[in-house]
Amino acid sequence: MKRIFITGISTEVGKTIAAAIVTEALEADYWKPIQAGDLEYADHHKVAGLISNQKTVIHKNAYALNTPMSPHAAAAIDGIYIDMDTIIEPSTSNHLVIEGAGGILVPLNDSNTIADLIQPNYKVIVVSRHYLGSINHTLLTVEWLKQKGFDVTILFSGNLHTTTEEIILKKTMVPAIGRIDEEALFDKLTVKKYAEALRSKLLAL
Repeated sequence: MKRIFITGISTEVGKTIAAAIVTEALEADYWKPIQAGDLEYADHHKVAGLISNQKTVIHKNAYALNTPMSPHAAAAIDGIYIDMDTIIEPSTSNHLVIEGAGGILVPLNDSNTIADLIQPNYKVIVVSRHYLGSINHTLLTVEWLKQKGFDVTILFSGNLHTTTEEIILKKTMVPAIGRIDEEALFDKLTVKKYAEALRSKLLAL
């Protein structure tokens, strides 16, 4: 079964929408190990509300922190320490989509970052959203992951920006599995549309 880790080049680039689409496409389980802030309408609630299939199981966060900021700081406010030994991948015989928090080097504690959640067998999808500086952020993220030996693909977020996408793919030499365009509304029908379009490429990862 596939283990797919969804990360982004920064915060607010579309990771959760991407995670919902991949989850729907594969009828996979979903897990966000660390949620920081927005606990009443957390990312797992959003994913649950965007998928249509009846197979997906939404797994509980290992840490649910109250403040919307870097996990190490949010944990300190809550008076706790994020212990990597307590973050255990849920047991499932299904595909599993794992969503990170922010970018790959967001700190969890004094020693660990989001990157330490990525296991060697995980396929990594980097969500790259177009904004001024996104080329640099994408190249840095993908290069770091490649140097660590991870199998990386890119999922573009936002409307087509040809020069940006072409130079990113040329420089990184990793494939893109598609793009999530700007949409007036992301609902179950929209997510299902993208899931159907991307399913074959996701199954080939």
